[in-house]
Amino acid sequence: MNLFLPLIIFGILILITGLLILLDYVLGGSSQKTITINGDTQIVVYGDDTVLSTLAQNKVFIPSACGGKATCGTCKFRLVGDVPGVKPTEQPFLSPKEVEDGVRLSCQQKVTENMQIALPSQLLSARDFETVVEVVEDLTYDIKLIRFKLIEPSTVDFKPGQFMQIKVPGIDVVRAYSLASNPSEKSYVEMMIRYVPNGQATTFVHKALEVGDKITLTGPFGDFFLQENSDKPIICIAGGSGKAPIRSILFRLKELGMNRKVKYFFGARAVRDLYYTEEFNQLSKEFPNFEYIPALSEPLEEDHWKGATGLITDVLDRMVGDLSNHEAYLCGSPGMINACINVLNKHDIKQENVYYDKFS
Repeated sequence: MNLFLPLIIFGILILITGLLILLDYVLGGSSQKTITINGDTQIVVYGDDTVLSTLAQNKVFIPSACGGKATCGTCKFRLVGDVPGVKPTEQPFLSPKEVEDGVRLSCQQKVTENMQIALPSQLLSARDFETVVEVVEDLTYDIKLIRFKLIEPSTVDFKPGQFMQIKVPGIDVVRAYSLASNPSEKSYVEMMIRYVPNGQATTFVHKALEVGDKITLTGPFGDFFLQENSDKPIICIAGGSGKAPIRSILFRLKELGMNRKVKYFFGARAVRDLYYTEEFNQLSKEFPNFEYIPALSEPLEEDHWKGATGLITDVLDRMVGDLSNHEAYLCGSPGMINACINVLNKHDIKQENVYYDKFS
């Protein structure tokens, strides 16, 4: 064996590394660049990370329910000026109008040159919140209520229906969960988190999270929130942990005196999947304008269920009439939301009066 062979190989590797560094510099990867937000805020950038990560490093937060894996489509932003073509990973999440307007996914666009972007102004107020876990409560066999007491900052303002993101400590995972608490209680937030087998975030919450743990939350985010200036009757529809934002909305409506008619349809499989039933039944006693309608799709014989049965969409279809002057607030899986929208359309609801966030 040639004794100089290892030295030759080492030298070749050093040369290749140097060439790659030089190429990165020539292509702009290590040079200074800027991101201009809404025509005024400017961020100086080095490197060529994604827009999502680069903005987060500079305390500008775009929501990303999947943590930047291009599976949720929530991290949209708009490029101003020269706009690159749509990547295959972005295509499923963008409408033709959005593509034409320069909307892209921030987790799929890298900062390789100076950029001008447009963001909704409310995103600029989102921030990190340091919290400590105050309550961990089993609501069902697979849903937990988590209360996060805010440490820094010590208070938060959010609209009922919005969500925040959990940063799972120790791993590069961020997940979005709707807020379930009363927005008037500003010193803490609550989330209802359902266990997803093999899900990194929900496994952490259900198997490892304990009272006293310190967790970073980011937000608040979301265009799905109670329209307080409206007087339209309301249809609420949820399933599973989708009860979270509806609970927050109902807290607010209760404070306002429940002066709008509200029908709340909640879909579950069996009695063991129901929770907060007494809370909502009590609300219906206090306010005749409010009606809570739980429905079971697969009730067990031992449940002795006497309420509504069937898929929540079928129950909804049977129990509502003309919805042309109603608002609807939906929370559940994308498939459930799409099915509910089809039924609502059948009853003549106006698209601009349907509010939801799709979490995949």
